[in-house]
Amino acid sequence: MTTSTDLSKLQQNIEELFDEKPSSYTDSQRQLFSEFKQLLNEGLVRSAEPDSRQPGGWRVNPWVKKGILLGFRIGGTIDYSGSGPLPFFDKSTYPLKPVTVDAGVRIVPGGSSIRDGVFVGRGVTCMPPMYINVGAYVDDGTMVDSHALVGSCAQIGRNCHISAASQIGGVLEPVGALPVIVEDDVLVGGNCGIYEGTVVKRRAVLGSGTILNRSTPVYDLVRGVVHRANEDAPLIIPEAAVVVAGSRPVNSGQGKEWRISLYTPVIIKYRDAGTETKIQLEDLLR
Repeated sequence: MTTSTDLSKLQQNIEELFDEKPSSYTDSQRQLFSEFKQLLNEGLVRSAEPDSRQPGGWRVNPWVKKGILLGFRIGGTIDYSGSGPLPFFDKSTYPLKPVTVDAGVRIVPGGSSIRDGVFVGRGVTCMPPMYINVGAYVDDGTMVDSHALVGSCAQIGRNCHISAASQIGGVLEPVGALPVIVEDDVLVGGNCGIYEGTVVKRRAVLGSGTILNRSTPVYDLVRGVVHRANEDAPLIIPEAAVVVAGSRPVNSGQGKEWRISLYTPVIIKYRDAGTETKIQLEDLLR
């Protein structure tokens, strides 16, 4: 069992090694990284974790990101051709994550990959081809659909559906930046993109093609407010919001003359009984 004292010591050692940048690494330093990566795999250390005192309700853990980056420094590129039907060449510190049937994860055949250093909860379903990058956390019961990406350090909650061709951008660097957060029971529609530390609160629904980042405001037609990121807080999508891709007109200069509109996400409603009926079929796929 890992105690808070153990984690404090691990954090200190990771940060010291990260700052030291030795020209080569000892066996004990490699073992330190292996222990750190195992805790990532078990979900006992995370690049971000819930914290009600912070904007958006989440706190970034920069030392965990430093540990992930250490893995790229420590490892050399090797030939993994013998580890599966498709050859690949990657860092020795980041092979494919070993998953057995006892893990309770369903990985449908067809080209999916989960990198080592990822927590994947029980009941997660991976539809081919999809990819989950190092440092990500995918909680119980979530489905990662075909052609979907869960980026490095992204935090995905329980019972989410990351639909086909969606991209969850992660955010590994800079180490102090909050990664993308998708809380419990969120439906991310097909071809969506969530980037730059956006926080999607629980039970939200993103309609197909919705793009969320720090640069694009979200217009809430229900509550009459505009949600924006600022220097102190990420873009936050409210709990149970239903967001679709929309547009807003350019009202000055050449843009007005040419009748140009710019893309913007729009909150058109908050989740209700009608929404539940439309999305309930996803449970049959698990």
